[in-house]
Amino acid sequence: MPLHPTHPTLYQIIICARSREKNFFKLNLVIKNWQTKFSTSNRIRSLEKIVKMDNEFNVITEGKASILFPKNNKVFYNNVQQFNRDISIAAIKIWSKIFSEEKLNKAQQKKGSDINIQSSSKPSKTYTFTILEALAASGLRSIRYAKEIPNIKYIIANDLDLDAVDLINKNVEYNELSKDFVRANQGDACSVLYQHRSFPDRFDVIDLDPYGTAAPFIDGAVQAVEEGGLLCVTCTDLANLTGSNYPEKCYANYGSIPVKGEFCHEMALRILLHTLSTSAAKYRRRIIPLLCCSIDFYIRIFVRVVTSPVEVKNNPCKTSMLYVCTGCHSYYTQPLAKVTGKNTYVPMVGPIVNNSCEHCENKFHVGGPIWTHSIHDKQFVLRMLEHVKESNNETYQTHSRMLGMLSVIMEELDIPLFHNLSALAGTLHCTSPSLKTFCSAILNKGYKVSASHAMAGSVKTDAPMSVIWDIFRSWIQLHPVTMKNIKENSPARKILAIEPRFYYTSKC
Repeated sequence: MPLHPTHPTLYQIIICARSREKNFFKLNLVIKNWQTKFSTSNRIRSLEKIVKMDNEFNVITEGKASILFPKNNKVFYNNVQQFNRDISIAAIKIWSKIFSEEKLNKAQQKKGSDINIQSSSKPSKTYTFTILEALAASGLRSIRYAKEIPNIKYIIANDLDLDAVDLINKNVEYNELSKDFVRANQGDACSVLYQHRSFPDRFDVIDLDPYGTAAPFIDGAVQAVEEGGLLCVTCTDLANLTGSNYPEKCYANYGSIPVKGEFCHEMALRILLHTLSTSAAKYRRRIIPLLCCSIDFYIRIFVRVVTSPVEVKNNPCKTSMLYVCTGCHSYYTQPLAKVTGKNTYVPMVGPIVNNSCEHCENKFHVGGPIWTHSIHDKQFVLRMLEHVKESNNETYQTHSRMLGMLSVIMEELDIPLFHNLSALAGTLHCTSPSLKTFCSAILNKGYKVSASHAMAGSVKTDAPMSVIWDIFRSWIQLHPVTMKNIKENSPARKILAIEPRFYYTSKC
């Protein structure tokens, strides 16, 4: 029977609600309560609200969160970033365990006993922590954190746009979360960060996921994060960070000049780490990179921030200038300083390269400074990998990709930047050896080699460029190139004019 001649029927509200409620029995209970608790006029208003919601919003489910997104606004939701959110949830879960273990360890030490942080035994006490999502938009990330990460004290989902804050509140209510637990806040992200610099107000986890560069928020973030807290940063301005366009813009944002090269996405990670390191150093704090990923069109890093005036002094030794040959694209890094035997820091003597490349006699481009210390904590990555293996596609819808990326990162050498076989072969105008063949040759010469997660077909190795070009010369002995097609004075001519110092005879 119609509730009112001009309003929807109860059957229609069942149809509307059924699309959102998977449990049919719970749905019937909702309808029964709706009938008994509300008057006819209230039911009519409730119906109108549901019909209006259907007309204005789409419901998108990701993980354990179901989010209302305006139908006329496509900016709020980016499904490509689901991997970003999945891996962030896994990273925060593992960090929170380490955070809790460290606090328990300190508490036990005060009592005169010690507990190994790496122990497999679970802590007898868990510690809660706070999260700030500085640029929350629809609140999807914050709501997923709230529903999927344990031991959270509260989350502040901040956005400058008032409509976004209103949508966050709607989504918090829609997901049946307390507004004291997920707190929507309207404010400028920089102001919020600077307002929480004092010790009692700091956040344990700060998530920066802007459209474009995170540079304006970094100074506030390194101050507002708790001691040993986690800083999660996304940058999508890879056109600047990779040297594709406007190096002056990259320098303005990050204090570093990018150089074009096949390694550009890893270079982007290292530029961002350099910026974080120098920003934190102003406040006697240092960063500890846990996991740094190049993903699709953006980079995502996870670092801990701790106060350590002594360790801050090591920053120049972890930071290097980059030299890239304009001809054969050989690259070299040179730290800014070194530690002497008396534990004093002195500038490096340079440059590390000659005026022209020793292989092709071309000039060098100078880039940097970039972070050339470790970009991953392998123990942290291992714990993440074990956690993901214990999970499934229901927990993380990008489960397979997470496994793949973390597995490759676990095998990565702790060496800055990488080579690409196709690019090296292109320089010499020859066919490219298989990855197996090339890596076998590197290993046979006594050097280390691995892939990089940042690019398919990439090779990380500690072998010098002279060895790499020798391997290609040996390869060309077996797979000759047509020299008449190679220009005089080209990098290929000059490199191939030298006889290889060894011959690799693999038939792979």
